[in-house]
Amino acid sequence: KLSNLERLLLHINNLTGHLPPSLMNCTKLTTLNLRVNFFEGKLSTLDFSKLLQLSTIDLGNNNFTGWLPASLFTCKSLTAIRLATNQLEGEILPDILALQSLSFLSLSNNSLTNITGAIRILMGCKNLSAVILSKNFQNEAMPDDESIVNSEGFQNLQVLGLGGCNFTGQIPTWLAKLSKLEVLDLSFNQITGSIPGWLGILPNLFYIDLSVNLLWGDFPKELIGLGRLESEQGANQVEQSYLELPVFVQPNNASNLQYNQLSNLPPAIYLRNNSLSGNIPVEIGQLKFIHVLDLSSNNFSGNIPDQISNLTNLEKLDLSGNHLSGKIPASLSRLHFLSSFSVADNNLQGPIPTGGQFDTFPMSSFEGNPGLCGRVLQHLCSTQLGGTMHPSAPKRNPKKKIILGLILGICFGTAFTLTMLTLWILSKRRILPRGNPDKIDLDTISFNSNSGISTKVGKDTSLVIVFPNNTDEIKDLTITEILKATDNFNQANIIGCGGFGLVYKATLENGIKLAVKKLSGDMGLMEREFKAEVE
Repeated sequence: KLSNLERLLLHINNLTGHLPPSLMNCTKLTTLNLRVNFFEGKLSTLDFSKLLQLSTIDLGNNNFTGWLPASLFTCKSLTAIRLATNQLEGEILPDILALQSLSFLSLSNNSLTNITGAIRILMGCKNLSAVILSKNFQNEAMPDDESIVNSEGFQNLQVLGLGGCNFTGQIPTWLAKLSKLEVLDLSFNQITGSIPGWLGILPNLFYIDLSVNLLWGDFPKELIGLGRLESEQGANQVEQSYLELPVFVQPNNASNLQYNQLSNLPPAIYLRNNSLSGNIPVEIGQLKFIHVLDLSSNNFSGNIPDQISNLTNLEKLDLSGNHLSGKIPASLSRLHFLSSFSVADNNLQGPIPTGGQFDTFPMSSFEGNPGLCGRVLQHLCSTQLGGTMHPSAPKRNPKKKIILGLILGICFGTAFTLTMLTLWILSKRRILPRGNPDKIDLDTISFNSNSGISTKVGKDTSLVIVFPNNTDEIKDLTITEILKATDNFNQANIIGCGGFGLVYKATLENGIKLAVKKLSGDMGLMEREFKAEVE
């Protein structure tokens, strides 16, 4: 009956049952989004052939079974397909080559087979810019035949996701032909060998995830030549256009939210949980536009390069679980955007830097280094105790001990009073609940499903912490006003992300523009982080 229906958006509604065959009579349908529901049934039994105007279909995060529906590939207007996180099986069919306008394809988290055939077929879809096939093809060999991708294949590809497949083999050489590649995910596989230096010559690559593999060798200095991470000119060339459908990032990486623009994805290198060794090269300080650097759970040794302090845009630095020695460079306290930091489980020694963001990091960031000292570890350094201690040092004057005792007593009393006052204030503050990110699968998260706030929220300013430059211009800012100013935290207004939440551009009714950080962590730490960033 809805013969003129063009857009059907019923995502994130807990809908159940089978899709009605009558849906296929909506022949003017251009967009079909049923993502994140509980629909079931065999997709291959549905006849999509009448939906000739369909350009976008998103059936991700449901319980569909069977094979990829061949009839879907007769909808030649399709530009975006997401069938991720279902129970589909079989192979990618050659019929998909009929979709020459297809730009976005996500089939991750199913039970597909034959990765070699899939690459050979998809290479023929000349317009593809995003291919996400993660969590399929379990334990197959990574195709490494250089001829598998010809000079015309994947020449528009910007995003390639092949994580979580337990692929064996090495990083395939045909990736070197993908000159427009910006985002590469090969994480959670069984890839062996060293990291090839030619990755560093891909002119547009700015996000690379090789985490949880069996890679060995040194940190390839060629990666330091990545133009998008090294120069301002390169960083500004990241694609600004919107993707046909949003992409998602693993929760243990940069964010558990969706990205509608590649330009909003934080530039990153993830190499954690491999067997990389040697020193961290001092040249790493040239990656001035990187936001995330994760080298944890490897075998790196030597000192932490002081040059890391040149990475002024860094938001996350994880060097934990290595064999690093020496001191933590005091210059790292100049990294004002650093919201996540860990050097746990190394062989570091000496004082932990203080000031800036280092005053916000928890004890867990430094544990497992017996030689470290500092207030955060409740193990004060000798200089913090009033001078260097020597066994042969003369005994202190008793009067000085009394004075020192009085001073310490006053300090502890003051600290106790402030602690009780802080706990009382926090008990009066409303804190938004948050879910467990470890329980979230790839390609399943929706910004609107777990981070949206109802526009019916009353005028409750206790949810807002304001640090205005001019208090005369901003008074009594409420959640309702922020929702309106950010268009209900619209994805288009995202201007950055940190360890405790995304940052949005907000425009008030009087024209004043603000940066609003939508918080998602411990309130006390977030307030200190935000103040540190502002300073």
